[in-house]
Amino acid sequence: MTQPLLRIESLRVDFPTDDGVVHAVDGVDLEVFPGEIVAVVGESGSGKSVTAMSVLRLLREPPARVSADVLTFRDHDLRTLSPADLRALRGGPVGMIFQDPMTALNPVMTIGDQIAEAVLLHQAERDRRAARRRAVDLLGLVGVPDAAQRARQYPHEFSGGMRQRAMIAMAIANDPDLIIADEPTTALDVTIQAQVLELVRKAQRETGAATVLITHDLGVVAELADRVVVMYAGRVVETAGVEALFAQPRHPYTVGLLASLPRMDIDTDELNAIPGNPPNMIDPPSGCPFHPRCPLARERCVTERPGLREVAPGRRSACHYAEEVGT
Repeated sequence: MTQPLLRIESLRVDFPTDDGVVHAVDGVDLEVFPGEIVAVVGESGSGKSVTAMSVLRLLREPPARVSADVLTFRDHDLRTLSPADLRALRGGPVGMIFQDPMTALNPVMTIGDQIAEAVLLHQAERDRRAARRRAVDLLGLVGVPDAAQRARQYPHEFSGGMRQRAMIAMAIANDPDLIIADEPTTALDVTIQAQVLELVRKAQRETGAATVLITHDLGVVAELADRVVVMYAGRVVETAGVEALFAQPRHPYTVGLLASLPRMDIDTDELNAIPGNPPNMIDPPSGCPFHPRCPLARERCVTERPGLREVAPGRRSACHYAEEVGT
């Protein structure tokens, strides 16, 4: 079997606050294999972005407290890499597409210079002129019209969709093995979302990279993903292939997420929603963190925390009663 490109075991991330410790990520396990697209989904506050940021050690420590039994990319132990080795990894073998390109891009550098800088940092054999040509080629690849002229413009001269295209160009500039896309379409309108999603797919095809797609949009998941990781309250509660998960979810939270997705084949005046709110991660509930909102909850769910277990070939669920879900 192919070895995982990215491997995470028992990842924990805490943030001390005046009110107590926020347990943002609580024992996440995740594997990503070469060439696949893995979608990580869940409501806001479920720990998706914090998990992604932890991979590249982008959380400031302190105040964040990050620990993991395993955190590896290829043969690199990400827990022990030096700052110099981490800089070599970021933007090189691992590309990152951030949620808000306006804050991720440097406002006082032209778009072309920023992409060229990413190329020069990881391809020392190129001179600055060649790096700028590469930047223009990349902007053209991601669909920026008049790429040579637009490369001389600043981020504020680009629309939101165009800035996201520039971020994708930067992420693939050095032919990464892994792309992490953190909510790449959240701030965009529906039409531009579709274009950017197609670019994410194109970037994956062009580079052959594995992709971790962080999103709360299940429509995006159905469109792009090979495999889905569902997170709730800082934990992974279900993993499955995309077709299996949509056909028969095995965790009540996943059932709720899918039920809240608007469907064109059902005429309804109301949208379904999961009752209640996500838990307070300073003082999470006992047992299964989803039990206060779960229609299947029983006494065991209140007192005993379920582990993530295999419930069918290729899929796992953190529910005591997974075999009853979706039946």
